Amino acid sequence: MNSFSATVPISLVNGLLAGADPAAVARLAELSSIPHELLRKPAARVTQEQFSTLYRRLAHELDDEMPGIFSRPLRNGTLKYLCLSLLDAPRLEVALHRLSQFMHLLLDEFTFRFRREGTLCRVELKATPNGPPLTELGRELMLKLAHGVASWLVGQKIPLTEVEFDFSSPPRASDYLYLFPGPVRFGCASTFMAFDAAYLDMSIRQRKSDLGSFLSRAPEDWIFVSFAEQMVCHRVRHYIAGSLPAAPTIELAARDLHFSVRTLCRRLSAEGTSFQMIKDEVRRDIAIQRLTRSTDAIHIIAYDIGFDDPTAFYRAFRHWTGSTPQAYRRMA
Repeated sequence: MNSFSATVPISLVNGLLAGADPAAVARLAELSSIPHELLRKPAARVTQEQFSTLYRRLAHELDDEMPGIFSRPLRNGTLKYLCLSLLDAPRLEVALHRLSQFMHLLLDEFTFRFRREGTLCRVELKATPNGPPLTELGRELMLKLAHGVASWLVGQKIPLTEVEFDFSSPPRASDYLYLFPGPVRFGCASTFMAFDAAYLDMSIRQRKSDLGSFLSRAPEDWIFVSFAEQMVCHRVRHYIAGSLPAAPTIELAARDLHFSVRTLCRRLSAEGTSFQMIKDEVRRDIAIQRLTRSTDAIHIIAYDIGFDDPTAFYRAFRHWTGSTPQAYRRMA
């Protein structure tokens, strides 16, 4: 049960498809194993692999590596040449400055501002006055790109001390825990992320020979957060997944993760989640992946994620996704 990843809300998929022709949407979604019917279900989710396959197909089809998100397309090869321009930087601070300049040449919606603030580096995404509108998805993806590329350059995922967005909290706010490795807040005055400024002085550890594998895994390596990240919610998620089919209590999890129950609750609350929310997310994501990747009987899947009663699993799955397990399997 340990080798699984978070699933992706259909709202993110639909945001990615918003600029595409409807006929292309249906065709590319099907080619990515995302049935068109699923796109119309607000609570539906897809696997990271399905999302990434769709992303790559859409980018290729539109010749735009941020497909339809900005007023100008980022032609295929943009990420490659961006990374090539960064690899010979002497340290991360110089590479981030180059990234800012590179994006300024290509896009009209915003500029990146990188600066030291005491012990922190602040990476702010600043909308261009009177420029084309900058969508919420555009804000999310460009912060993710900057963080993902910076982490790849120094050879380790950079922990974020804070992430703020200047738009209201979306319905899928809890999913940001698996997009950004740090606390996320909404409805703020600006859009930025911050991390320890010591990373700015780190040398670039990647070489041109490493670029091919990074590009071949795009966008997984720069969008999604690995469960090796040490936010408490990620540790709890990993712990619950490893405990199934036994569904651990918060008392057991706190003991085995070396917290008091009160401290564990407080730490999870500070990250915008709870033990029960994480338990539900783990079971939901494993169920979706088993339904889409295997022919295992539904009652077996139910048992493996901690449901002794298949009827209870049916009720829970409908609550999680808006569909029954059978209907979801037929669609997928």
